[in-house]
Amino acid sequence: MRVFQSAAIAGLLALSPGFASISAMQTAAPAATASPYSYADIADLATAAPMALHARIHSSVALKPAQAPGVAAGQSRFYVEADVVSLIRGAGPLASRISYLVDLPLDAKGKPQKLKKKQPVLLFARPVAGATAGSSNTGSVRLVAPDAQLPWDAATEAQLRAVLTELVKPGAPPAITGIANGFHVPGTLPGEGETQLFLNTSTGEPVSLTILTAADGSRRWAAAFGEIVDGSAAVPARGTLAWYRLACGLPRQLPLNKLAGTAPEDRRKAASDYGVVLGALGQCTRTRKPPMG
Repeated sequence: MRVFQSAAIAGLLALSPGFASISAMQTAAPAATASPYSYADIADLATAAPMALHARIHSSVALKPAQAPGVAAGQSRFYVEADVVSLIRGAGPLASRISYLVDLPLDAKGKPQKLKKKQPVLLFARPVAGATAGSSNTGSVRLVAPDAQLPWDAATEAQLRAVLTELVKPGAPPAITGIANGFHVPGTLPGEGETQLFLNTSTGEPVSLTILTAADGSRRWAAAFGEIVDGSAAVPARGTLAWYRLACGLPRQLPLNKLAGTAPEDRRKAASDYGVVLGALGQCTRTRKPPMG
């Protein structure tokens, strides 16, 4: 290993995360094929990463076990230098060549896989805290997860840009952190009823669910992102930020202790209504673990 790489690796091992603001989105060309990653996979990374980059591998070095504390079984840690093709999200200053650490699965023979020169990748990262233009750390970034390097393809970048476009819109749906409280009340006709559930969010912004049951037993529901509770609002479409926040953020069971003051029978009806919402949203499909924290 060359001397400058050893020094850079030592620096990366001691990095702490920073934060960058959001730059303007660029328009991506429509993708011809589907991304191999689910909407939730990309949204998990996009919401955790202040920076998203399209880059090409310049060089890579597999680190020895002593240089890679905490690496998971079946993986190898690499020191990578890559040339930036485009900064999809984030703000400068950023060097045209960056360095970072990434954990990748071993190959079929149990050996560190080889990263090809000029191999295109998508990176989800944070800038190095305290790095300034002209300093030795300007080109160093820290991935938001040990494996937050994806193979680049046009479909995945297009999906990423679509997620980011929703994220930066005013009033974008916030992350759901739990159920705050709720209630169920019977209607004026037998069989009628209404359940309202109010959700906790990461920003404190109000989000609520309304489920209405008609006398014939049919049910419809809506999600309100904001102060106004609108039972006629459209159900979030799959593959949108609102869908992701609900499908991937709501608990799998309604905590009945959050329905204080509601009669036991009405609590059961609220739980049944909640099951309708979960069924309509479907599974939060992931092919990879989301970043922690």
